[in-house]
Amino acid sequence: MFKFNRLLSVTALAAICSLATGCVTPASSLNQEASDAVQEFRNQVNGAEVFLNQAAGYLVFPKVYKAGIGVGGETGEGVLRVGGSAVDYYRLAAGSVGFQLGAQAKSIVIVFMTRDALSRFRNSEGWRVGVDGSVALIDIGAGKTIDSDNVRDPIVGFIYGSKGLMYNLTLEGTKFTKIER
Repeated sequence: MFKFNRLLSVTALAAICSLATGCVTPASSLNQEASDAVQEFRNQVNGAEVFLNQAAGYLVFPKVYKAGIGVGGETGEGVLRVGGSAVDYYRLAAGSVGFQLGAQAKSIVIVFMTRDALSRFRNSEGWRVGVDGSVALIDIGAGKTIDSDNVRDPIVGFIYGSKGLMYNLTLEGTKFTKIER
């Protein structure tokens, strides 16, 4: 049990350190990983294709890592796509203190359903969920359906492909910062 706790502590520390320094993924690799993540999203969720096509733009984080034991951290790099093309790159970062235990890897797609919501996001200096805008987090398992009738919020987030176990699934307080590639 001690080795497991130590492993989780090291993982949490690594995640927190990466929030400060970050790992740099080349744009070509990040674009390919984002394409793969979007394809997985389309495969897992019926209606995803129509939903993405109606969006003003969408932000794809193919790999987001979260770890914590009391103190936690979460980070990942993503691509903002408008009209299906990469227009900007972002880093996601969040920290938390409180009851938490575990480690998790997941993918996140944040869909901007209106041009206004997309414009506010793009023109911000470090956009924070819950402060600069709210994201309706949709919990949809494999095989379920989404469409514009059951999702009417201007910004919608999907978390999928979770590997690992982590208490507390939220985007609240997550900060998105534009990065150069």
